[in-house]
Amino acid sequence: MTLPREMRHVTYDAPGGPEMMYLTTGAVPVPGPGEVLVRVAAAGINRPDIQQRKGAYPPPPGASPILGLEAAGEVVALGDGVEAWRIGDRVTGLCNGGGYAEFVAVPAGQCLEWPAGFDAEQAASLPETYFTVWANLFDLGRLAPGETVLVHGGTSGIGVTAIQLATVFGAKVYTTAGSAAKCAACLDLGAVGAINYREADFLPDIKAMTRDAGVDVVLDMVGAPYTQRNLAVLKRGGRLVQIAFMQGSVTSGLDLLPIMVKRLTVTGSTMRPRSAAEKAAIARSLHNVVWPWLESGVVRPVIFQTLDWRDVSKSHMIMEKSDHVGKIIMRIN
Repeated sequence: MTLPREMRHVTYDAPGGPEMMYLTTGAVPVPGPGEVLVRVAAAGINRPDIQQRKGAYPPPPGASPILGLEAAGEVVALGDGVEAWRIGDRVTGLCNGGGYAEFVAVPAGQCLEWPAGFDAEQAASLPETYFTVWANLFDLGRLAPGETVLVHGGTSGIGVTAIQLATVFGAKVYTTAGSAAKCAACLDLGAVGAINYREADFLPDIKAMTRDAGVDVVLDMVGAPYTQRNLAVLKRGGRLVQIAFMQGSVTSGLDLLPIMVKRLTVTGSTMRPRSAAEKAAIARSLHNVVWPWLESGVVRPVIFQTLDWRDVSKSHMIMEKSDHVGKIIMRIN
């Protein structure tokens, strides 16, 4: 295709609420060495997008200031040195920014082909959550078949991905969610136990469900209010993996004794600042292990709603309301 010089993309003039976003026109990005240019068909909505819009999560140096960390579409141009992809390939990519646009430049190693039988919306729902869950639950968390894991926020994009991947991997999954309906959705996805955190304290419930044994791994995105109980619910040698701090990162009165007595590991990471080489390594693991699960149907994307990108403000409102189960997707082209 003949590439235009300009494209439409989402922007906002100052940090603020969802209503601040609108479509504008800007230059089509030029793929740098090792990058591909993707004509975007669909893009995923993620909580880091919300934080960036509010001014609390600035893009790293060199990254596009345009919102959007995952997108699916067609490769339309290749940067120098790219050999793995060809013009016309359909890819889904973990973007360093820029996904809320008609075109986005993505490091080639951060792209994966659409799983067989997937459409653009399904493909766009994968990168951010699958890269994050694989890197944190399996790499840092060292989850092994036969182990037990507690996933907080089980109906979030991260949660539905973690429940499914851990279950297929051979682990036993417990989770927390904010309503009876959400708990039922977690059980449908493969969790063996689900606790409504609005009605019960997860610590005694998990202890009861596991016959006081606790769990091997906790995947947490809540933060400070859960930290002491997360440490308490872990078995000897357990791992607490922190991937977000939705309710704060600072806590007072924390008792560190359980870490020593039970030889616990407390770890965590963010995805966006990782190097292209690190992200490419995660992509290879996903291609080798997880993509066959997606293509066979034993793991599936869970999409709550797909909207036209002219409704970008509405998509963020849905995310912030937190009544959804799974991913929110925007159609771009």
